[in-house]
Amino acid sequence: MPTQRPETPKGPAPVSTSTDEARAFLRQLGADRIPHPGGTLLAHLERVRIQLAMWGARPTLQLAGLCHAFYGTDGFPTALLALDRRPELAAVIGPDAEAIVHFYASCDRKATYASLAAPAPVFRDRFTGRTYVPEPDLLLRRYFAELTAANELDLARRDRAFRDQRGPQLLALLTRFRPLLSQLAWQDTLAVLHAS
Repeated sequence: MPTQRPETPKGPAPVSTSTDEARAFLRQLGADRIPHPGGTLLAHLERVRIQLAMWGARPTLQLAGLCHAFYGTDGFPTALLALDRRPELAAVIGPDAEAIVHFYASCDRKATYASLAAPAPVFRDRFTGRTYVPEPDLLLRRYFAELTAANELDLARRDRAFRDQRGPQLLALLTRFRPLLSQLAWQDTLAVLHAS
C-alpha cells in the first residue's frame, strides 16, 4: 500500500488561528446548542482543547481538538460542516490544524484502531472507503492518538455509565496507543480508567 499524506484543502490562506475565531465559528454553526455528554458539543470541544493544552500539545493540535467534530466522527455522526466546505474551516484554524481534524474525522475506527501504533498501520477512510498507510512520519499518528485520548477521557470523566461500560475497552485501546501518547496523556489515562 502506498504511503499517503492527508489532503489539505485548497482555498484561501488562513485569516486567523485564534481559538476565539474557532469558538465563534462553532457557535455560528450551532455547537453550543447540540447536546453532548457533559453539556453541549461546544463545552465538550473546549474541554478537549484544554486537556490537550494541559498535556503540552502544540497550538495546532489544540485548535484541532477544539474543532475535531466539525465533520462528525465515527463515534459522533453530527457534522457541523460538509466536507466540500473544508476551506472554510482551514481559513479559521489554518490548513495544518484542519488536516488533523479531517484525518481524525475520516477514521473508520473499527478498521484502523488495531494497527495505528504499528510500524506500517492501515488507515481506512470512512468517507471514501479507501485504505492506505499514513505518512511514515509519526507526528500525525501521535496527534491522532493524543486527540483520541483527550476526547475519550473527557467522556469517561463526565459519564459514569460510559466509563463503566466502555472503560476496559478504552484502557485496552489507549494501552495499544501508548507508544504514540505523551507521558502526561498516559498518566491521565491510568488515573481516569483505573479509578473505574
